[in-house]
Amino acid sequence: MAFIIDIRRQNMLLHLMYKALVELSADRADFLCHLFARPRPTGIGPGSSAQAMFDAFETVAGSEDLAQQYIRAVFDQLERTHGFSLGEEDENIIRFVYRSFYVGGPDIRYSFPRSDLVGGQWFPTYAELMVETDLRGTNHSYIASEENFKVLKDYETRNLIVPLVGDFAGDRTLRAVGQYLKEHDATVTAFYTSNVEQYLFQGDGWRKFFVNVSTMPSDEHSTFIRAYFSRMGYRFQAPSTGLQSSTLLDPIRRLITAFSNGDIRTYYDVVSRSK
Repeated sequence: MAFIIDIRRQNMLLHLMYKALVELSADRADFLCHLFARPRPTGIGPGSSAQAMFDAFETVAGSEDLAQQYIRAVFDQLERTHGFSLGEEDENIIRFVYRSFYVGGPDIRYSFPRSDLVGGQWFPTYAELMVETDLRGTNHSYIASEENFKVLKDYETRNLIVPLVGDFAGDRTLRAVGQYLKEHDATVTAFYTSNVEQYLFQGDGWRKFFVNVSTMPSDEHSTFIRAYFSRMGYRFQAPSTGLQSSTLLDPIRRLITAFSNGDIRTYYDVVSRSK
């Protein structure tokens, strides 16, 4: 089960939109049709690679008629099938987000629609993310194979991906997730923080965050997964890859112990203990 926590309500609504589109899609190509409001291209099938999928979708244009049809299907799935109470503002946000995918297509990126901003081209496109591999050449995305997509669809269908609005340094969301896990005799296996801690250390939020994490059930295998950007100015060098961003791991219990002992004072302390 995955909880996706973001301080922005729009992020939660984005993931509800994804949920509806995944549930409505029979396969990867069907999902991309729904997401980008494009007709299904020819020449792709269950064995097609992610790259072949996106190459095929480059040959078809978005359709306003399909966009209107699919956004209505999203609202039907969320409100009638699942019973979510979406207000007018929520619906307008989902329309805005969906239209961004329709207009941007597979080339949409984080800085959309202002990809001309300084550094805008530094952000990968949706298609580039979906075809990216690890350092061993393996693509783990949900578009990589029909098997991967079926795993995602199974999670969504069984309501095992739960988007929440919350502040890592707040008083409610992380603690509520922790209480839910305790009630279901479960533990945190992985906590992906991205680089949120970097911002928490700009104030006192990091202390509240680690206190919140300390209330969550964990074991010796529970692990923080961090995104570290080497351009942030810290002298710490992420391991071996030479990349501008690296994934770092840190056992949760050891970090909480270090925090309790007063050994964590700066973001550098957090990053330098990670591997």
